[in-house]
Amino acid sequence: MKPILLLSRGHADADFLYASHLAVEQALYLRFAPGDDLLAVSTLELDRARRESRAGRIIDRKDVGWVEQEDTLAAWSDLAGRLLGERGVSDVRVSPLLPAAAYEALRGAGVGVEIDRRLFLDERRHKSAEEADCIRAAQGAAEAACVEVIGQLAAAEPKPDGLLWLDGSPLTSERLMASAQAALSQIGYSGAELIVAGSPESALPHFQGAGPIRANAPVVIDIFPQGRTSHYHGDLTRTVVVGQPADVVRRMHDACVEALDKAIELLTDDVNGRDVHRAVCQVLVDRGFGTATDGFTGDPGAPRMIHSTGHGVGLEIHEAPALRDLDWMLQEGDVVTVEPGLYLAGLGGLRVEDAGMVMANGFRNFTSLPRSIDPADYL
Repeated sequence: MKPILLLSRGHADADFLYASHLAVEQALYLRFAPGDDLLAVSTLELDRARRESRAGRIIDRKDVGWVEQEDTLAAWSDLAGRLLGERGVSDVRVSPLLPAAAYEALRGAGVGVEIDRRLFLDERRHKSAEEADCIRAAQGAAEAACVEVIGQLAAAEPKPDGLLWLDGSPLTSERLMASAQAALSQIGYSGAELIVAGSPESALPHFQGAGPIRANAPVVIDIFPQGRTSHYHGDLTRTVVVGQPADVVRRMHDACVEALDKAIELLTDDVNGRDVHRAVCQVLVDRGFGTATDGFTGDPGAPRMIHSTGHGVGLEIHEAPALRDLDWMLQEGDVVTVEPGLYLAGLGGLRVEDAGMVMANGFRNFTSLPRSIDPADYL
């Protein structure tokens, strides 16, 4: 099989991080065979690379013929061609996410490039015990941040204007997100992107949240932190209402929790992710709601689920496998989310999400928080 060549696309390049165990802005990684790999970095990153990377050979790019160029990709590509030539190699496999400019630069340096569309897919989806521990720890961090947000919501006071007030001012999504981010930072996690969305805007599943939080309406709290040292993610969503939820909102929440339990009941090795997703859709339809999945539309005027049931979690927040209307056989070692949600424009939305590992005989849930719609149940 052809050697693997990776050019880092930045600190968030999951394939490069998986292969080299180094999050770095610019670097070159070559794997000629298992146990025979090389990492070339700048002088700036050399000592850190030697400390963090597990590559068999770690070198300063200056020591192997680096030539500064205005086009940095061309410089890395020329270096790659030189290192490959020393080993008598001219053809390599690369990630499908390799930038087009890098692809052209490698070809220009005389390197034959084959795009491997499944590069690391099977390896990355099968989590080792060490990786599972990292994700479980990240899930615990998400829970801590979620409880911080819910604690402030529980302490807030509904005012006649319909808004929640805390410490003399309206409680806002921005304030709650900042509190969640601070809680994560204090325990070694980052959460630059998270969701604390009040209603009715929460009818948009990926609306981050903005402005004052309303009483008696759903607040969606979706936290997906990344470990600063492990680089692995967790993913957790809870929805709460401060005050009295409308009957339809309570029924929506009950249906989502029931659907989540149904999915977890089915999750095991060699189960089709499509079957899990469709079982979740069936629960929601049976409870009087709808989905965007063909055959499970339900009442077109009712709140409905407009996304997949779940996805893989690891070095990226969304990775293989998927729990959606697609044939994808689950395997022991997959770490996935289960996140049924229901949404209706003008009313708002809600979602309840756990994450855990598919095992040979079931599902190992990494999540321990209650699933209640009542903030008091979390404190």
